[in-house]
Amino acid sequence: MAESKNIYDNQHRKKRQKFHQRKGFFLLVGIFIGIIFIAALYQTSVYFSTNESCMMCHVHPHAEESWKLSVHVNNSSGVMVNCIDCHLPPKDDTWAHYTSKVALAARDVWGYITKDSADFDWEKKSQLEHAVKYIPNESCVKCHQNLFPQGITDEGITAHMYYDENHEKLNFQCISCHLDAGHYNPNYSHSQMVGIPGFTAGTATDSSLFFKEPTVITAFENYTEQIPGTPVSFNMKAIPGGTFLMGSTPKEPYHQPDEAPQHEVTISPFFMAEVETTWDQYWAFCAATLSEGRTLPETVYENNLQAMDVDAISGPTAPFGYPDQGWGSGDRPAITMTHYAAQIFCQWLSEKTGKKYRLPTEAEWEYAARGGTQTPYFFQGSPRDFSDEGFLRRFFPAKTDSISDFVIYSKNSDNRTQEPSAVLANPFGLKNMLGNVMEYCADRYDAAAYNNRSGNNIDPLVTEGDEWVVRGGSYLSDAADLRSAARSHTQHDEWMKTDPQQPKSIWWYSDIRGIGFRVVCEPDEAINAR
Repeated sequence: MAESKNIYDNQHRKKRQKFHQRKGFFLLVGIFIGIIFIAALYQTSVYFSTNESCMMCHVHPHAEESWKLSVHVNNSSGVMVNCIDCHLPPKDDTWAHYTSKVALAARDVWGYITKDSADFDWEKKSQLEHAVKYIPNESCVKCHQNLFPQGITDEGITAHMYYDENHEKLNFQCISCHLDAGHYNPNYSHSQMVGIPGFTAGTATDSSLFFKEPTVITAFENYTEQIPGTPVSFNMKAIPGGTFLMGSTPKEPYHQPDEAPQHEVTISPFFMAEVETTWDQYWAFCAATLSEGRTLPETVYENNLQAMDVDAISGPTAPFGYPDQGWGSGDRPAITMTHYAAQIFCQWLSEKTGKKYRLPTEAEWEYAARGGTQTPYFFQGSPRDFSDEGFLRRFFPAKTDSISDFVIYSKNSDNRTQEPSAVLANPFGLKNMLGNVMEYCADRYDAAAYNNRSGNNIDPLVTEGDEWVVRGGSYLSDAADLRSAARSHTQHDEWMKTDPQQPKSIWWYSDIRGIGFRVVCEPDEAINAR
């Protein structure tokens, strides 16, 4: 019995020894395989962190060429910044770095397989609104830890001090000012303006092309204004007076509470510019009134823009960068100026021409935009058909026919303003009343303004409020926000958040591009009497 037990114990001991020997072998094999796997994974990660691997999917040559021309490749230090240095969080944050890497890689591979890169709007994707999604600010700060390097300009010191003190509170990023750092853009600059018409010293101009006298108005009819002392002219349309229903009812698609109640308003006859104030017009104003100092807006507003000698009007200080965003000047609408600057332009234009130019009231603007219609737009179509909002848009694209003939908006703008020739006029002969750029009105914004009106509303004007009314939507707007009744307003602090100047500019906004204005002119009493 004892002998049988010993035999069993010896056999069991041998089996355990063999098991442990095998266990050790498999453990060594597992460790070896693990090392090979980790090494392969590391090498894979290294390879897919190279610029060459990025360009396997990002096959558009513009990205590579503009990167090679940028300061991230061509700089005095000799340091070259690669794709992942900007487009992924720093490796210090391992989890964020690799999760972002996997997410972006999956998206890029899927896009490469399922989409045609020739159809991509690379110009649109290079704009700030898109770029901020793919440039973690931590990546900029990781390399640029010294915000005040040797040789930095005084303007740079001011800007970087402002960023250092406010970026967390105001939530703006390095590329808000340095969009061209990683991909060179010859049309972009955040430095002091150079080479813009009206601001370049020593520019020779043929004064024989200048108008000597303004246009004389003898009847209430369309006319072409001539600005004396400049080669600039523009068309004004005679808008007949009348009564219309201002605002919208809850039955109108995408109706908003501040558009109600719909109410009757009577408008006196006035002239309105055919198009939004162009860069040609605005640069003429800037060249004639360029200011080295700053005039507080209260001085003008408290005096109700009282007339003064045209030579005494103090115009804009030179902006930083190019307000036209490199999209072109000429007939394109002037943008990024403040409401105050638009008011001073009207004052200057009035003094130059001897007429009374000003911004339209909100009621005048809507009356002119409707062009005698009471539908959501002055052309045929429902906002539900044109808008990208709503559940059905996940499956069926919005219609673009008819609206694209009259409006520059998110669907056809190429993410920038366009010239007036791109659209047809409304029934009053006005272009771009909807879309292209938001337009300043003379009214202060009051969400409940319509509730306070009763009886006869003749040429109403709201004078109380913190912000100004803007109308018409912009090149970035959805069709729902382009309805004739749609209201909006300035966001002064938000539109100035990255301006580093102290005090901040009263002339130029730093954080809004789709804002402009058009002028109206009041006919004198003699013409109205005819």
